[in-house]
Amino acid sequence: MSLKIVFMGTPKFSVPTLDKLIKNNFNILAAYTQPPKKSKRGQKINSSPIEEFCKKNKINLKNPLSLNNKDEIRDFKKLAPNIVIVVAYGQIIPKFFLDIPQMGFINVHASLLPKWRGAAPIQRAIMNEDKTIGVSIMKIKEKLDSGPILASEDLKLDQNYTHGEIDKKLSEIGANLLIESLKKIEDGNPKFVEQDHSQATYAKKIDKNETKVNWNLISSKVLAHIHGLSPMPGAWFEHDNERIKILKAKISIKSGKVGCVLDENLTIACKSGSIQILELQRQGKNKQATKEFLLGKNISRGKNLI
Repeated sequence: MSLKIVFMGTPKFSVPTLDKLIKNNFNILAAYTQPPKKSKRGQKINSSPIEEFCKKNKINLKNPLSLNNKDEIRDFKKLAPNIVIVVAYGQIIPKFFLDIPQMGFINVHASLLPKWRGAAPIQRAIMNEDKTIGVSIMKIKEKLDSGPILASEDLKLDQNYTHGEIDKKLSEIGANLLIESLKKIEDGNPKFVEQDHSQATYAKKIDKNETKVNWNLISSKVLAHIHGLSPMPGAWFEHDNERIKILKAKISIKSGKVGCVLDENLTIACKSGSIQILELQRQGKNKQATKEFLLGKNISRGKNLI
């Protein structure tokens, strides 16, 4: 069967999949993405990575504020897709959309389902100190991330990986796995396996109230928190009334009073052990290695960051 595909995605994570679809000569009828957003100060309109990709590659683009209106339903029906690919679209897809394409909606989800259903699977896996993470190719049902799985692939999760690094790796794994899955669907022999719903866990959206570094945790937990939130929204501490993000760190064997700076390399004591900060970012500035950062912002040994 020749697949007529509508694509739905928004962030950088979505781009490799759309790129692979094009390079493998799949018929992309249109791509849906979230509408442009204003920057925090309202001075710049930021288009999504998928919107930028579509403009560059001359793909029919749609970025509705909501799918819940008659015009969007009518336009979607006119496209007449027989399958829809969803990769981190960012909107709940209404049931009446799910019922339109003959072969349904297929989702590329960044976890080994049924673990970490929901909005922030990579962040939660890292913050939970999971040993493995992965990608699942699943059919979308009305209940969140509950549909049967067609394929999955895992990736060993090292404590030194940040969310940004894992996101990039999994986006490529997911793109390749999706292409393999679509070829099975084209051949008419896909084998979907129901999830064990009793084993489901949920990756709730990251809340800004959980981003401050808690030095009263053991060092591995502090590291997992930092790397799970890097680069965005970023785990932070406060110094001289300024929030400073920690983007990368490593475990240190040094110890001391919780929250205290232990040396000239920004090693900070935790409840047990410590972490050495490797990369930081001041508000409104580019990221810096610790050595460069300390040239302009002195945080001396013995300083308490709690």
